[in-house]
Order: sequence, then structure tokens, then C-alpha cells
Amino acid sequence: QEQLVESGGGVVQAGGSLRLSCTASDHIIDSYAVAWFRQAPGKEREFVASVSWDGVNTYYTDSVKGRFTISRDNGQSTVYVQMNNLKPEDTAVYYCARDRFSGVRVSQPAYWGQGTQVTVSS
Repeated sequence: QEQLVESGGGVVQAGGSLRLSCTASDHIIDSYAVAWFRQAPGKEREFVASVSWDGVNTYYTDSVKGRFTISRDNGQSTVYVQMNNLKPEDTAVYYCARDRFSGVRVSQPAYWGQGTQVTVSS
């Protein structure tokens, strides 16, 4: 079954770092843009960052610019997000998703993973 699997979440103190991984089966992400989203308790899921199929174009929501870096390794069918200087407001379940059609941006997310919990304590 084609799927995405997130990993790397955990509990960290404010100011700390985590690196999340999104690994795909059957290389289903290699030609497509991939994004990270997050959902905090009681809030809607929001976009965090995305990367084009070739890793050249990256996009970030304003609240994570300068702190998060998205990258990918198509040889490993994996997309990463390095999260530095974490804040309590970054606490959420983080999901990755591939765009249904585009290799540049994620506007129609599909093939969601199951999510990984990130908790930042103050």
C-alpha cells in the first residue's frame, strides 16, 4: 500500500531542536512537491513548509521562517524538516503530504502520513 510515514517527533524544551522525517513507499514522492502541516489541539491543520520535487523551491509559513528548514533526499524517498529554536506554540501533530499533481507546490495535498507528535515545553 502506498503510504507516507513520519518520524522524529518527541518532547523537547523551548529553544531545542528536532528533525522530522517523512519517508515514502514505492518512491511515490520523488516527482512531486511535499509539504509539512501541523495541527495543534483545538486548532485547524495549518501549512508549515513545502519543497519542490527537486529540492530547489521551498516555502514556509511566516511563523517558522528562519527556524525551520525543509529538504529532501529522493534517493531515500524522504523529506526532512529541521526545526530549531522550538517554541511552545510549535507543539502539534506534524503531518507530511504529497501534492496530487504538482512538482512545485502543494495545493492539493494527498497521501497523508499518520503524523508525529512534537511537544515543546516552556
